[in-house]
Amino acid sequence: MKKTERLHHMLRFINHKQHFTLHDLMQEFQISKRTALRDIASLEEMGAPIYVEYGRYGGYRLLQQMQLPPISFNTNELHALYFAMQALRSFTSLPFRTTFESVHKKFMAALSDRQQENIHNMQQRVAFKHTEQIKDSAHLELLLNAAVQQMVIQITYHDKNATHDQSETVSKTKTSTRIIQPIALYSIKGYWYCQSYDLKKKAYRVFRCDRIISAVLTEIEPVAHLTDIHSEHLRSLWKPSEQAISFQCKISEAGMDQFQQNHYPSMRLEEQDGFYLLVGTYEPHELEFIVSYLAGYGTSIKIVEPEMLKESLRQYYLNLLESI
Repeated sequence: MKKTERLHHMLRFINHKQHFTLHDLMQEFQISKRTALRDIASLEEMGAPIYVEYGRYGGYRLLQQMQLPPISFNTNELHALYFAMQALRSFTSLPFRTTFESVHKKFMAALSDRQQENIHNMQQRVAFKHTEQIKDSAHLELLLNAAVQQMVIQITYHDKNATHDQSETVSKTKTSTRIIQPIALYSIKGYWYCQSYDLKKKAYRVFRCDRIISAVLTEIEPVAHLTDIHSEHLRSLWKPSEQAISFQCKISEAGMDQFQQNHYPSMRLEEQDGFYLLVGTYEPHELEFIVSYLAGYGTSIKIVEPEMLKESLRQYYLNLLESI
């Protein structure tokens, strides 16, 4: 980091902390003690009202908060922001209803002619491939606000169930009312999902946002301990129900590569006796989905159990042959 750029970052850092030490600067900016002392002198020359506090708990302190200069970005940071914005293009639904077009227009208007030319050249040389959003989700803003502010909401939800007999699988959809406390939102394979705590069932649940028909705030007191959950642990909240069916498949190296590119939280790889297994669970109404998913592996997997899943995959291939 160049000195001028580091000093701008340092101004924001000390303006936020108000009281700081040489060690704080050395650790935050990965600089030596000598460089930290020189930087403090440079900040004083720039007009930063810094004074020294002596003693055991001494250090440096700002006399008052400063009016900071506008945030500026270097070329690499601008390119990184542009790359990040490309993720917006595939979503028709976004929290706070921000569209890619409006953000992109404001971003480009703030750039110099030279920076715009660099972005244009980048567009000619980099291709962005996206998973298009499959269905709109109308309540993302409320769900995100409820997650951030730890509020409880009532939703009307489309539950997709399936009944099975010897000849066919019949999919049915029913509506249920849930009282939930949203925890986090994430998008995967074209769908938005909301990880939540179901207050009636007293269990963690994941809801597909496009299946939420209505959502309203309630006056119900939120569950306090949910505030202690960190984002890196949220995926572990996707737990199978008591009715979930376990499955195991032997998987080849080619299949393992495919698994890394496309799998779900209910699945994992395990090593056993020198070979690998794809293991996981699926809900009874997800049989059609899991069969279609496993069929995508072709000869890279071999179902070990359960027998019903093995027979369903066999029937899937027979139906496919009959349609040719």
